Amino acid sequence: MFLGFDHLEQMLERASKNASDGYPPYNIEQVSPTTLRITLAVAGFVMEDLHITQEDNQLVIRGRQSDDGQGRIFLHRGIAARQFQKAFVLAEGIEVGGAWLDNGLLHIELQRPQPEVRVRKIEITRPPTAPSHERVPPVVDVPAGRKQRVVRVIDEE
Repeated sequence: MFLGFDHLEQMLERASKNASDGYPPYNIEQVSPTTLRITLAVAGFVMEDLHITQEDNQLVIRGRQSDDGQGRIFLHRGIAARQFQKAFVLAEGIEVGGAWLDNGLLHIELQRPQPEVRVRKIEITRPPTAPSHERVPPVVDVPAGRKQRVVRVIDEE
């Protein structure tokens, strides 16, 4: 049984919205056991045309070219100057290490730190002697960086 994955449905919803658009093409590669790299083919874009933001657990890349075709006469225009927005849902703990533009390819480095192994012994004790309406909810050790959630204690009475 999985507990605490209630946000999984929202993540799947976001991912399915972005799966239909294939522009710009991209690669995701594992550079090392703790490093991933997203590479987008953004030919014709300059750094000022590209914007990368991290919104909660979502990495959003936006591209918008300025129309420099004023005064130019195209006999054929096969290279579209179209805008795009590409979003990637990041797992908890993934950090954006940096980004660079090289020969029409936008590279974004992601770091996946190795999780620390935590082992904690839980003592088994006798039930409290206080009446059930006076019981204090147990204190739960919450790892740093995670939100603490309110849990309601339900008695059998």
